[in-house]
Amino acid sequence: MDSLKEIIVRIARPLEYANRSGTHGLSALKDLGRFVSQQVLTVLGHSVHPPRVEADLLHLVHLFSDYETLGPDLRGRRIAEARAVLDRLLRTVEEAATSSCGPVKLAHRLWELPIQYVRGVGPKKAEVLARAGIHTIEDAVWSLPWRYEDRTQVRSIGSLLPGQEAVVAVEIRSVKLTVTARQRRKLVEATAADETGRLDLVWFNQAYLAETFRAGQHLMLFGLVKARSGRWTHLQMENPAFEILEGGEEAGGHRDLVHMGRIVPIYHGRETKTRMMLGDRIRAIMKVLVDHYADGAVDALPAEIARGRRLMAFGEAIKAVHFPAADANLDDLNRGRTMAHRRFAFEDFFLLELALGQKRESVKREARSLAYNLETPLPRRFLASLPFRLTEAQLRVLQDIHRDLASPHPMNRLIQGDVGCGKTVVATVAMLVAVGSGLQAALMAPTEILAEQHYLNLHGLLEPLGVTCVLLVGGRGKKREAALAAIADGSAGIVIGTHALIQQGVRFHRLGLAVIDEQHKFGVLQRAILKEKGYAPDVLVMTATPIPRTLALTVYGDLDLSVIDAMPPGRTPIRTLLFAEGQRSRAYRLIEDELAQGRQAYVVFPLVAESEKVDLQAAITGAERLQQEVFSKWKVGLIHGRMKAEQKDRAMADFKAGRIQVLVATTVIEVGIDVSNATVMLIEHADRFGLAQLHQLRGRVGRGAHQSYCFLMGPPRLSEEARRRLEALVKSHDGFVMAEEDLRIRGPGEFFGTRQWGPSDLRVANLIRDAKILEEAREEATRLLERDPDLARPEHTELKAVLLRRWQQKLELAAVP
Repeated sequence: MDSLKEIIVRIARPLEYANRSGTHGLSALKDLGRFVSQQVLTVLGHSVHPPRVEADLLHLVHLFSDYETLGPDLRGRRIAEARAVLDRLLRTVEEAATSSCGPVKLAHRLWELPIQYVRGVGPKKAEVLARAGIHTIEDAVWSLPWRYEDRTQVRSIGSLLPGQEAVVAVEIRSVKLTVTARQRRKLVEATAADETGRLDLVWFNQAYLAETFRAGQHLMLFGLVKARSGRWTHLQMENPAFEILEGGEEAGGHRDLVHMGRIVPIYHGRETKTRMMLGDRIRAIMKVLVDHYADGAVDALPAEIARGRRLMAFGEAIKAVHFPAADANLDDLNRGRTMAHRRFAFEDFFLLELALGQKRESVKREARSLAYNLETPLPRRFLASLPFRLTEAQLRVLQDIHRDLASPHPMNRLIQGDVGCGKTVVATVAMLVAVGSGLQAALMAPTEILAEQHYLNLHGLLEPLGVTCVLLVGGRGKKREAALAAIADGSAGIVIGTHALIQQGVRFHRLGLAVIDEQHKFGVLQRAILKEKGYAPDVLVMTATPIPRTLALTVYGDLDLSVIDAMPPGRTPIRTLLFAEGQRSRAYRLIEDELAQGRQAYVVFPLVAESEKVDLQAAITGAERLQQEVFSKWKVGLIHGRMKAEQKDRAMADFKAGRIQVLVATTVIEVGIDVSNATVMLIEHADRFGLAQLHQLRGRVGRGAHQSYCFLMGPPRLSEEARRRLEALVKSHDGFVMAEEDLRIRGPGEFFGTRQWGPSDLRVANLIRDAKILEEAREEATRLLERDPDLARPEHTELKAVLLRRWQQKLELAAVP
């Protein structure tokens, strides 16, 4: 290992050349950024240095990170600054007390270093990696393999059969580049052999391989064996993965291969074009990282927790998860159930639970600045005006809210309840407590349609009580100006709107309570903006997304949780029926029966980002066909997310008023729309929806006194997963039961995909597979925060640095010094 002084001298040489040679020297230096970064990474990965030396070394890397893009003047300035840094390093090198005692802990700043500076990466490959979410060395280490392949068994060509995937060690006999006559595709064709037979090889659109391979070269190959021209004795592989045996097969050149002769990690990206890149190349990059930096990885977990929970050291876990031993259990690897996977999952959960714990404590430390009159008569007068009594579950949640409002700290509570359980009534009572205390309440909805619906409902109910409600959505005009004035002077007691409520120009007279409808559409950032604008309101969040309580503690871990687990009496269950495409006419007849009785219907089409244009056109075409061919006696309307706000409002108003009998919609109607006369819903391509989303959609009917129906239209053949999902919806009306099933079927990544933070931000852990690890991590995080709530003890310095880097921005954690 070269000394620090030797590396400083090595970096200084090209800089001295550039300084002497003027403009020519500045432009002649190529890949200077990569050269400097590799030298710095080498020295930091193997030696301990004082902080000022480490800082100077990392500063050198950043000076040359964009060197290739600069003009001559800026290049000259960077060279001059770098030479000054090197001079300073040389002067202090004798004081650095450098010790070369083997691997050391990687500095956190090095862990955050851009991936492009790792040997073999560079700017172009870094761009591709960035599209897969890999920006830093740490990102790469935490990007675990998607699956593993056993490539330990090397076969002879003579033992191969068509249809098998196999690893073979071969010698190249010939190689040529050809171009197809019709499509002008470039093919690299090679002939390979071993002692038992011959194998033809072909690579498509990889012309550079013609220069890479040569006769007499030894390769290790992995691929699918095919019979060429239908002759099983004439075998071929197309686009096989390969690795060149530099020392020759006889010399044992394949003993430490990256891609063959071992259990191989398979990495994949989010885009088709990146998957090949993130295969062999990311594996090679990971081998560099593991070989050079795994032993020096910072272990953020406190030693006593790692010992108590029998967790692997982080460096060992990095090696075992990215390059498993040849005798590792392949099934356990692919299920994510090895000790190495457990170590990663535990840290993932542990950091999240620490962050949520600190977030909860920061709220509890806030002193209440607003006083409530819990004896105000407004809530009692409101409840007396309703034609029904609250359920026991609603009353229980109201008690939770009253306790919060009487406490010395601001409320930060989530009301979770199934569709139609009466969350809005409970929130209205809370808002009336605020108004009766001389404060204002704000109700924020995720869409303008839902905000307007809340306004129409509450305005009619509360105006007789003398409570003024105003609606504030996007746009301009006299109505908006009047609403802003009423909000500012306090004459508006309850303000209803979308994110427009937290935009510039909106000033509350005295905001006391913020009610946020559908947390997963808003996220924590909007709540933080209210505080940034100088308000410290009590916060009440409502969600109809049913989540099992144990998971809700993590998903909504920064909120106190209340559950409305009972439905109002007298509701008739919605009948749910599953139809195949061949039964479509029967479904239409049933809808016509409802329309003939004066009822209304929804027809819902899926709309997903990956196929948005196609899906949108299907909804538009579907609406036209239904109007012309199926429901010609009735008026068919259309509503989708790409329409302007006023168009959506008009369509929804016409449907509510009965001027439209059949509303064709995308999932824009999923949340909160309430038309009691709508008694039937047909969901097209129901197999493309998640179970929780289907349950939310179904909740748009069954809101009146009449029997309601939900028809699920599926393809002639359903996948097993889709059948389980749709049959679960047919059998059950309990959102919590279906949430459990949806989590089991699809996993948490898709289930919570609409949230702005949460389980989708877990890098390795799986909320279902690793539920026991989650409980263990939560226990340890709770105990640690009881002993050291600010992680201020010296032994927790590394842990705090990792925690803040991971979660500070997403959860607004305070960087307590």
